[in-house]
Amino acid sequence: MSKFIVVFVFVFSGILVGCSNTEDPIAPKFKTGLKSDVIENSAFQPEFPLHYQTYLRNNESEIMTEYGGSVAYDKHDDYNPLPKGYKYAQPYLKNLWLGYAFSYEYKAARGHTYAIKDILNIDRLNRYSEKAGLPATCWNCKGAKMLEWTKEYGDSFWAKDFNEFREQVNIKDNTIGCANCHDPATMELRLYSVPLQDFLKAEGLNFSDLSRNEKRALMCGQCHVEYYFQDKSFGVAKKVVFPWTQGKDPEQIYEYYKTHGDTKIRGFEGNFVDWIHPVSQTPMLKAQHPEYETWHNGVHGAAGVSCADCHMSYVRLDGKKKISNHHWTSPLKDPDMKACRQCHTDKSPEFLKERVLYTQNKVWEQLLKAQEISVKAHEAIRMASEYLGTKPANYDQLMIEARQMCRKGQFFWDLVSAENSVGFHNPTKALETLAKSQQYSQRSIDIAIQAAGFTTAEALSKDIRQLVPPIREHSRVLQMNPEHMKSHAWFKYLKTTPKAAQIWDENKRLVPLPQ
Repeated sequence: MSKFIVVFVFVFSGILVGCSNTEDPIAPKFKTGLKSDVIENSAFQPEFPLHYQTYLRNNESEIMTEYGGSVAYDKHDDYNPLPKGYKYAQPYLKNLWLGYAFSYEYKAARGHTYAIKDILNIDRLNRYSEKAGLPATCWNCKGAKMLEWTKEYGDSFWAKDFNEFREQVNIKDNTIGCANCHDPATMELRLYSVPLQDFLKAEGLNFSDLSRNEKRALMCGQCHVEYYFQDKSFGVAKKVVFPWTQGKDPEQIYEYYKTHGDTKIRGFEGNFVDWIHPVSQTPMLKAQHPEYETWHNGVHGAAGVSCADCHMSYVRLDGKKKISNHHWTSPLKDPDMKACRQCHTDKSPEFLKERVLYTQNKVWEQLLKAQEISVKAHEAIRMASEYLGTKPANYDQLMIEARQMCRKGQFFWDLVSAENSVGFHNPTKALETLAKSQQYSQRSIDIAIQAAGFTTAEALSKDIRQLVPPIREHSRVLQMNPEHMKSHAWFKYLKTTPKAAQIWDENKRLVPLPQ
C-alpha cells in the first residue's frame, strides 16, 4: 500500500510539474493605427468589431444566477422581489455599516459598462452637496479616464473631491473598457492601475517580465482586490494602496492594517481605520472586493487557471476566428457551462452547476451567521459602554479588547461578503475566514458581557432579530428627516443632517456653481 502511495505521489507530482512547465503562448500583436493615449471605448469598435460586439453584452442587466447576476438589487433587501430586493440578500448591512457611506446604499453590481453610470448615481457619494464626502480616489476603478487625470494632476489627484470630476466624464465612452487593459496601439496587455504599478515596483517586479498568465490575472487584479485610501503620514494622502506586503490572506492583511494608520484611539494606536461605528464606537475596516486575493491560492488559482479562462472563454462569432469573449460575467449564466467544460470535458453542465451551488450554499449559510454575530457584538459593546453598575477593575482594557475583536470579526465577514463568488473562488479560505469571523465576534460579545459584570448576558442570549432588528431603509435624504431618525433604536447614535436640495444628477449640475 505504501509503495502505491509513493508511486502515485511521484507520478502525480510529475504531472503537475509537466503542466506548470508548458510553454507560455505568445499573444498576437497589432498595429491598430490608434495612439497609445486613446481612452474612448468606441474608438476600438472599427478595429475589433467582433470583440466589441461581445463587450457590448456587458449592457445586459436582467439575467440572474442563483446567488447573484446582473440585476442591481439592494443587497440588504431580503423581503422585496427583484428588481428591488432578492431572496439572497444580507439584511444587516445597513446596521453593520452605520455611520459610513455604505449604509446609505449598496447595490449588486451590474456589468462593467455601467461602472461610471452607477457610481454617479450611488447614494454613497453625496449628490446633495458640492463635496461628495469621498475623495477622487473613488474614480480609480471606473474607467481609463484615470490615465489622463493621473498624468495631469500627479499625486495631487487622489485627495481631491470626487465631485470635482463629475462633469468631465462621458458615461458610456469613458467607462471600463479596452484601454483599461490594452495599449491601444498594439493591444498588448498593460497596467493602467497606479496602485498595482506601485506594488509591483515595491516588490522589485516588472510587469513586462511576468508570464502571460500572470499578466492576464493581473488585468483583473487591478481592481478586483482589497485596497484602502492611504493616511497622509504614510505617503500621498488618499492614494489607493494594496495591503499585500505581508501576504494576501485575511490574517496577513489584518495585521498589515494594524501598523498603517494615523489613528490615536486608545488600543488602536497606529491602526488604519475607515470609520468609527457610532453604536459601539469601534474603529472599523471596510473590505472591498478581494476576488484576486481569494482566487490566487484556491484550487483554480493554484493550478494556473486564470480569471480570463473562466470569465472570458473563447468564442467563434464568425464561425472562423477564435476570440476571447469580452462579456465579463458569470459562467453560470450559460446553460451549457461551456467555460467550465473547456477543462471538465467529462462532466455534464448539470453536474458542474450543482457543484458550484453546493459550495455557495455552504458559504452563504455561514455568511449569514457571521453577519448576525457581528451585529450582536456591536450591541454587546453598546450595552457594556452604557452600563452604570459596578464595573470590573479592568473595565477599560476589556472594552478595548471587545472592540478589537468586533473590528476583526466584522472585517473577516466582510472579506467574504464583498467577494463576488460566494466562496467559489476559494471554498476552503472562504469557510475558514467565516469560521474565524464568528469566533472573533463571539469573543467580542463574551468580553463585553464580562465588562458589564455579566448583567447583559440574558439579554444578549436572545435571537438577534429580537434584540436588534435589521435597518430596512436608510439614505442621505432619510437622514434629513427627524421622523425617520426615530424609526430605529440605533439611529439615536447618528446626527440628523440638514435638509438639502440635490445638486448633481449623474454628470450634470442641477444648480449653478456658487459664485
